[in-house]
Amino acid sequence: MGLVLGETVEGSSADRGEGFRVLVREQLPRLYSLARRLVGDEAEDAVQDCLLKAYERFHQLQQAAAAPAWMTSILVNCCRDRGRANARRPREVDFDELERFSLYRKIAYEDPFPYSDSLHLDFLAEFGPEDLRAVLLQLPPLYRIPLVLVYMDGYLANMLDAPVGTVLARLHRGRKLFERQLWDYAEENGLLREASR
Repeated sequence: MGLVLGETVEGSSADRGEGFRVLVREQLPRLYSLARRLVGDEAEDAVQDCLLKAYERFHQLQQAAAAPAWMTSILVNCCRDRGRANARRPREVDFDELERFSLYRKIAYEDPFPYSDSLHLDFLAEFGPEDLRAVLLQLPPLYRIPLVLVYMDGYLANMLDAPVGTVLARLHRGRKLFERQLWDYAEENGLLREASR
């Protein structure tokens, strides 16, 4: 038995249980991948929380076609809950200094690849997937979650339960903070090749 697009999620308790198992088998890899980007090493716990909540509310799911977005919404909320529980005090960010920072200007000024005709592409080519994940996980969840959902998974801002203007502001600040962290990470991890090296 599988969930078919457009099919309603109804029936006996046994049918619902089997339907939930099918849904989990289909969605688990995607949910885990998303959770890794949102909460890093706590991904397994976040996905487990998500699956427990989804199972408790599975009777509320009316259309099988809505299941992926429904599961994602539950996962995002579970990741948010974990972020809130872990955040004793939010890290303070100097937004005035952050607004003045420009990765483009920093790369051009520092010139880490002096003989390059594609300076910015050479800089970005130094980062592997694990480097980008490490930089992303340094961001506070308030900014990391919108960046991951909108730019990496293509979800709309309405999934974040915040006004569009608030989400856009968080995306802007998150991008700026990500750029700054990218540069700092490159310096700390020797990703900037200079002429003397």
